[in-house]
Amino acid sequence: MKATKVFEETYRAWVGGKRRCLHEGGTASSKTYSVLQFLYIMAKQAKESVLISVVSESIPHVKRGCLRDWFNIINMLETDKSEGADNNPCYNKTEMVYTRPEWKGIVEFFGADDDGKVRGPRRDILFMNEGNNIPWETARGLDIRTSKFTIVDWNPVSEFWAHEYWIGEEENHYVHSTYKDAKEAGVIPLQTVSDIESYRDKDPNWWSIFGLGLVGKIEGLVYPSFTQVDFLPDGMAFYGLDFGFLTDPTVLVKNIVIGDKLYSREMFYVEGHMTNDQIAREMDLCGLRKGYDRIYADPSEPKSIEEILRMGFNIKEAVKGPGSVEFGHQKVNQYYQHWTKDSLNCIKEQRNFRFLKDRTSGRLTDRTTHKYSHGMDARRYAVATHVQRRAGLIVQPVSYM
Repeated sequence: MKATKVFEETYRAWVGGKRRCLHEGGTASSKTYSVLQFLYIMAKQAKESVLISVVSESIPHVKRGCLRDWFNIINMLETDKSEGADNNPCYNKTEMVYTRPEWKGIVEFFGADDDGKVRGPRRDILFMNEGNNIPWETARGLDIRTSKFTIVDWNPVSEFWAHEYWIGEEENHYVHSTYKDAKEAGVIPLQTVSDIESYRDKDPNWWSIFGLGLVGKIEGLVYPSFTQVDFLPDGMAFYGLDFGFLTDPTVLVKNIVIGDKLYSREMFYVEGHMTNDQIAREMDLCGLRKGYDRIYADPSEPKSIEEILRMGFNIKEAVKGPGSVEFGHQKVNQYYQHWTKDSLNCIKEQRNFRFLKDRTSGRLTDRTTHKYSHGMDARRYAVATHVQRRAGLIVQPVSYM
């Protein structure tokens, strides 16, 4: 098992009798994976009963992140090989608990939005993944109900409760890490290193936070606030589609407007270029009804829109023209915005989608971050066109038939 700085520092904090280990650092520094490696060792080598809790902001976030990494570790180091949580004999899928008959350690996974779990039995070891997305009162409650050791990791997008209450306290061990630590340990591909370093000049703010792991602040957010919900409410749905290209994802977003509230769900977010046939198949799998459900797509792809239209889907070109992007931003921001908790990629995008600064003056421009634009564009296409249709400003939607 390859050990990184994050693993070694976590172990050092544990044997040194520290109450907490606080991991702040950039992207791809192996924070989450290395902490889970440490927890694996703790669960396997425990001499007496140990309960370990792994917590993220929501259950979908746990499943897509920590749980997936946990089973990658299990598949590498244990004999009960499996592709994931669905068919592993040691994992109770309903309770989200991993146990082995020969282990004293029990590892449970849950979301910080689950009040029953948050207020449940005490534990011995706690890991709060991406702690900056967990409210302080929830984090404090979890920590108080942890008897031995608390671990937190986060990307330093801004200061939060760990900076205010825990960093600098003698009982806590603070660790800073970057992708360079993972590179030195040989646990990330060179292509990932190259991708990260490519933003040094393209996006200095991103580079400072996610490359160098320095505390910053995401300034100039295009959509500053949103709320997470479990499900979309009932209502008339309409969809937005952003076409991918090469490494850019193709994204379909479902939207429902109720009064001044906008509810959205990420239906698919597929990395790399998809053919139009593949997009149509994905829309079929998502349950879109041909000839009925309205889909507003990237207007720069008329040929793709035409092909998908000929396959029977009610797909139209989104609002375009001078000022249409700014108009779309305004229309999205006129609503109280909500994302379903399983819309993980789009949630991440909204937290990072911002206007870029001019390199000379330092002032914000009307240019936005491309890296976090795909789900945001899909939603914007849909909302801007939907608003214009309802206002009667689009008498006849564009048709290619």
